[in-house]
Amino acid sequence: MASRIRFATAREVFDAFPSAVDDVRVEPTDEPPLAFVRALAAGPTPENALGFCAYLLPRREAVWWGCQCVRTLCPNLPGPEGQAIEAAEAWVREPEDERRRAAMSVGMQGNRNAAATWVALAAAWSGGTMMAGDNAVPVAPHLTARAVRIAVLTALARVGARDRAQQIKVCLDGALRLVGDQTRG
Repeated sequence: MASRIRFATAREVFDAFPSAVDDVRVEPTDEPPLAFVRALAAGPTPENALGFCAYLLPRREAVWWGCQCVRTLCPNLPGPEGQAIEAAEAWVREPEDERRRAAMSVGMQGNRNAAATWVALAAAWSGGTMMAGDNAVPVAPHLTARAVRIAVLTALARVGARDRAQQIKVCLDGALRLVGDQTRG
């Protein structure tokens, strides 16, 4: 599988998405992105690696990764949460505007404390506009990554301290698979 990484350095990710500085809260470096992810994962706040992955992945892959993390960390989602993640997954399978708008409808009505709501919003904010009609506002490029980051960290908050490091590793491994990293292990 070819790598899907479109940035040569971690700094390029932060340059492309200035909001990543506030979300990830680490100083950008000129390291290759995967080396940067590994350094963050091995650091005192491995959650930063998850946040960086949300920005590193292309939008569609980021939403898929967020869905997979949420499903892993929060099995057996109840009705509205299940609908939210299903809407996001439907957009990933067929990234058409109709599905994006369906995800937006579910996400905007969802519980903002629920990880699944945030993956629906991540799909909703993958492109297009925030509203239809004369008040249409283009979606800001960073919103998908920001919503995926919130989804993954919200889901991770439900994990007990004893299992946290292992679950972070599971999520990071999923992101690395999506970028085509052949050196993970």
